[in-house]
Amino acid sequence: MNKFNTVSRMPRTITTRVEDKLAKLIDEIAKVEGMDRSTVIRRFLMSSTTEWLIEKHLREYEEGKLTLWKAAEKCEMTLWEIMAEVKKRRIEVPYSLEDLQEDLKALL
Repeated sequence: MNKFNTVSRMPRTITTRVEDKLAKLIDEIAKVEGMDRSTVIRRFLMSSTTEWLIEKHLREYEEGKLTLWKAAEKCEMTLWEIMAEVKKRRIEVPYSLEDLQEDLKALL
């Protein structure tokens, strides 16, 4: 479950101005999807913020700043879910030749 899906907090109102073209597109999407404008905006905000979190933490993982486990925790995903994201996004595993040599020494 994503941390933004919690029901323990009261919803907050956030206002912003958007270009006319974007407002029209949101209204068109709302009509096609059979939703009101607010629902469309909330869904897009949820999707975008979740995507931002995943990208941020996977970038930190790729840079060797976070373990995959910690990235999953920060995104409130399971290890399997974050591993699927790594595969889907073709993230380079930060594992060097030196790391392999150290692991082999530890095994011996």
